[in-house]
Amino acid sequence: MISVGNASLNAARRARELDWLETTGKVDVLVIGGGVTGAGVALDAAARGLTVALVEKHDLAFGTSRWSSKLVHGGLRYLVSGHIGIAYESAVERGILMKTTAPHLVHPVPQIAPWLPQAKFAQAAMLRSAFLGGDIVRTFARTSGDYLPHSRRISSAELLRYAPTLRPDGLRGGFLTWDGQLYDDARLVVAIARTAALYGARVLTRVAATEVTGRGAVLVDQLTGHRVDVDATMVINAAGIWADQVASGIKLRPSRGTHLVLPQSAFGGLSAILTVPVPGELRRVVMAIPAPDDRVYVGLTDEDAPGPVSDVPRATEPEIDFLLDTINSAVRTPLTRADLLGTYAGLRPLLDTGHHRGEDKTADISRRHAVITSEDGLVTIVGGKLTTYRRMAQDALDTALQSSGSAVRRPCLTHRIPLVGAADRAQLAAVRAPSRFVQRYGVEALDVIAGPASLLEPIAPGIRTTFAELLFAVRHEGALTEDDVLDRRTRIGLSAADRELALPAVREAFAAV
Repeated sequence: MISVGNASLNAARRARELDWLETTGKVDVLVIGGGVTGAGVALDAAARGLTVALVEKHDLAFGTSRWSSKLVHGGLRYLVSGHIGIAYESAVERGILMKTTAPHLVHPVPQIAPWLPQAKFAQAAMLRSAFLGGDIVRTFARTSGDYLPHSRRISSAELLRYAPTLRPDGLRGGFLTWDGQLYDDARLVVAIARTAALYGARVLTRVAATEVTGRGAVLVDQLTGHRVDVDATMVINAAGIWADQVASGIKLRPSRGTHLVLPQSAFGGLSAILTVPVPGELRRVVMAIPAPDDRVYVGLTDEDAPGPVSDVPRATEPEIDFLLDTINSAVRTPLTRADLLGTYAGLRPLLDTGHHRGEDKTADISRRHAVITSEDGLVTIVGGKLTTYRRMAQDALDTALQSSGSAVRRPCLTHRIPLVGAADRAQLAAVRAPSRFVQRYGVEALDVIAGPASLLEPIAPGIRTTFAELLFAVRHEGALTEDDVLDRRTRIGLSAADRELALPAVREAFAAV
């Protein structure tokens, strides 16, 4: 059993490791960026026995990694567009997450595609073909039907059991398949980073990298302004949407993906991903995704996002209208802006190869990741998807090892390393803690709930988060600020109203540590 203390990230550990870095002045691998890919690189390198420092200007999962659909998917959209290789890679990585690395955070979820009265035969045929293709890819990826059953045709009555708000008039049945769903994407990033720390990586948030080359950087503590010169055998730029600000010569074409946050009550108890074709378009769909804490996420868009990169992207009014209009084409009671709890948007760091200009959409740009080595040896990883973060990290580190001429040739081990909290199904089922805690923390749930029963009471009316979770975020998950707790360790901040209600308890948690 992993000791919580050995994997803990907190202010005291950060201070010790910054002192170590200043005294030592050198590491084997310097990773820039604390998103899912950067955390994955840090874990891979540390597991291979290398000395590692990961630096992140803001917080873990600050950027695109926390703005996903919270799905670990097998690549439905890639099958539709004919990218079989990407779909297969996604299916393989989904299986690794579900069975080995994060069974507590990733669970099977049903996905339904109703055959709506207004839907064209071509749309229904496309979705059915994609689901069947997913079955084939899943078989080649060796994901058992015990985890993800095969797709099938279902009746209108069964559709309505999964999605009670579907409009029944003219419904012609539909299709059912299964995919992987994350409890939360930011929690996955924190788990990867803590596992990297367990293997010896120095994980340093609120530390910016400046004057970056392939052999080191000047690090600036964002809390104190203190500067530290660090040499490295390898430097890997995993800054995501900001990668082109770290490495010259990299050009990105950001694509914005927007989601709406709605209450479950607006959907009458949605228990499956509801997939609705976009009217007039053959390959585009909008999904309503049941989420923790009685929420539903509706997304997503794929819009060109030129101009300066915002730290926190915002949904546009046309995107909100588009998502509401598409979902309303399928449901009995139309959703309005009054139903919204909030919105969120993320920017995909797509590599601009110069081949997609003019009227071409960002949806047409490949999601395959790219590893680019600068003349000075700086390795940059861009593109890709949350589902395939582990493979992206492996490719980036392998490239860096080869480029640097390092004698280290140890193989990647991350496909068989469980993240903190992970255990098999039987062990997770045996954890004597409420299911909500097991889904969030796995076997560490027992550490979270240890203490007075009063800590397990909700922190505010209508919010299920407990004070015990706030304390765990500060003591063990590297939360240094109120925003870290509200926006990433919990997702309370997705609702502005909930954020205000929770703020006093978060401040109390910091005062108690």
